[in-house]
Amino acid sequence: MWCIGRLTEEYRRRMYGLLDLYARPYRKQEPVVCIDEKSKQLLKDTRSVLPIRPGAAAKHDYEYKRAGTCNLFVAVEPKGERRVVQVTARRTKVDFVNFICRLLEEVYSGARKVHLVLDNLNTHFRSSFEEVLGLEAAAVLLRRVEFHHTPNHASWLNMAEIESASWSASVLDGASRTELPSLLKLLPGSSDATLSTVVSPGASPARTLIESLVTTMFRN
Repeated sequence: MWCIGRLTEEYRRRMYGLLDLYARPYRKQEPVVCIDEKSKQLLKDTRSVLPIRPGAAAKHDYEYKRAGTCNLFVAVEPKGERRVVQVTARRTKVDFVNFICRLLEEVYSGARKVHLVLDNLNTHFRSSFEEVLGLEAAAVLLRRVEFHHTPNHASWLNMAEIESASWSASVLDGASRTELPSLLKLLPGSSDATLSTVVSPGASPARTLIESLVTTMFRN
């Protein structure tokens, strides 16, 4: 699979902006929070599960029934070693705004400024807040927020994508809607392997490497 696109000045500007942001020293009053959304296929057993017992794990039959989908909103603060995940039935503009409101009003209520890293999904812009909350309420909510968008066709620069990919398939595959909350609680607040991977892109050697890789990917 190839990454096909154009390495424009806008692409470079956004990429270097994110790398510089990631390289900043940790500041509790200015957390860098990466946001992602994941659609999750839900499954249902077609036969009764054999429960766990001493010396034997629980057993699920290999056949299953599709049980719809749900959405996971993921917020990752790598240097603060914090993860917030919320399960919703959908991922509409209203759902996204409500999730960010929760982050700002509950999780990061004491922060002076919150740096939000987002991809370019149509709901991930200031206009969504203005449409859902109204101009005045949106202005009040976002006065502590600075948006940082990945380059177009480069959402892989969003650390939340790296973080969620590391546990989504291994931990959540095959889960039902009722099982998701309990499974999410089993995720550690931080994973040394994962965080060491996602914290490093802002470092100078990594920045040079990423520039080299991106230039190679987009070379005609």
